[in-house]
Amino acid sequence: MLDVDHIHKEFGTVRAVRDVHFRIDDGATFGLIGPNGAGKTTTMRMILGILTPDGGTIRWNNARVRYDSRKHFGYLPEERGIYGKMKVRDQISYFGKLHGLRDPGLTTRVNRWIERLGLGIYADRPCAELSKGNQQKVQLACAAVHDPQLLVLDEPFSGLDPVNADIMLAILNELKAQGTTLVLSSHQMWQLEELCTSFCIIAGGENRVQGTLDQLRSAFPTRIVRVAPSNEAVSNVLSAVSGAQQAAPMNGCVDYRMPADTDFASLLRSLVAVAPVTRFEAVEPSLHDIYLRAIGEAA
Repeated sequence: MLDVDHIHKEFGTVRAVRDVHFRIDDGATFGLIGPNGAGKTTTMRMILGILTPDGGTIRWNNARVRYDSRKHFGYLPEERGIYGKMKVRDQISYFGKLHGLRDPGLTTRVNRWIERLGLGIYADRPCAELSKGNQQKVQLACAAVHDPQLLVLDEPFSGLDPVNADIMLAILNELKAQGTTLVLSSHQMWQLEELCTSFCIIAGGENRVQGTLDQLRSAFPTRIVRVAPSNEAVSNVLSAVSGAQQAAPMNGCVDYRMPADTDFASLLRSLVAVAPVTRFEAVEPSLHDIYLRAIGEAA
């Protein structure tokens, strides 16, 4: 279990983190989300022991993070952190040795990661010759070669094309299934929505909302109701709901924003009574919708 208890961090007059707090259960996949400058990277570096909080505490398995704890952590930074002149195979092996791995097990692990990431044709080439996407895959192997208990990934999908993004997503799902505790920060909301079991959205260096996706959705005040076909009778029924607001019609559908506590079953019966309905959908807010509302950019 990782317990981040009301931490803050200042750099001179800049308060990078004001008050961030959350708890991550063992084996959970946690999304730390926020706009640029929100304090995500600083928070991650404090979790890893790279930076020391000016206040608050961080505990791993009920003990403060120390050197022995950090040996069980892995980190994929947002910036490229690999040695350009070193060959891919040697790079991954070197990071494994930093975590105490030795042969023959180390070579087996390195070869397994090279195969999993489709890096075989690049294994004996200097990392500087690789594309940004393949360098990112090398970074993942370096971060995870020692089978960390906690793996922190800062923008893991950065620089990846759709094919390699799918490879990254599949591997993170494998690590999740193996019980690795994952902490991810990314602006790719749909990928986090698929991966993570819980979230914390921060802005201005402090918590805005946190919880599972279901918990975040339950606090969201509205739902989109999408109905087809769009006609006057349908619009009349939808607009009669207290608090309903019409959104832009699309592809023959009409969208209305409704209060979350609307009786959708009753609403559907009312619609069917006045017109043939070929589509009726109450759309749950996406993580992107919740994020925009949490940081104050959407109602």
